[in-house]
Amino acid sequence: MSFAETFLAEFDTEMAATRRVIERVPSDKPDWKPHPKSFSLAHLTQLVATMPGWWVGTLADDHIDLGQQTGYSNQTTDSLLEQFDQLVEKARAAIRNTKDENLDDKWELRMHGQPLFTSTKGATARQNMSHLAHHRGQLTVYLRMLDVPVPSIYGPTADEKWF
Repeated sequence: MSFAETFLAEFDTEMAATRRVIERVPSDKPDWKPHPKSFSLAHLTQLVATMPGWWVGTLADDHIDLGQQTGYSNQTTDSLLEQFDQLVEKARAAIRNTKDENLDDKWELRMHGQPLFTSTKGATARQNMSHLAHHRGQLTVYLRMLDVPVPSIYGPTADEKWF
């Protein structure tokens, strides 16, 4: 089986779970944060909602330069869900169109032209999934702290029983 055939099933499952988490984020508390050093709720949600775009950049280009990125803004949950859905479709297309022989191509994360991280496209695509799961997990902690029901991701939660 190709990378696309094996990875898309996992991708679809993870994106569905991610969407369920984003749907719960209250738009009326964008600046809330659990600690002064933490991202605000709006910024963390924006990061999670835009992460599917990472697969597009990882699989189509040979690098991304974080020094060229724009900052975060306070978007509503509805606008982030719309953006998320669009990026998921673009990511699915990028994954579907990836040839296995290109997965060993070099890929770099840079900051103002300086390499921070170098790996292969295939390894980076896999790491993107772990990175998304990490930030999605942070977001579920924010939801819990705001007393927002946490959706099921890999199994039942205190708020969503399976039986």
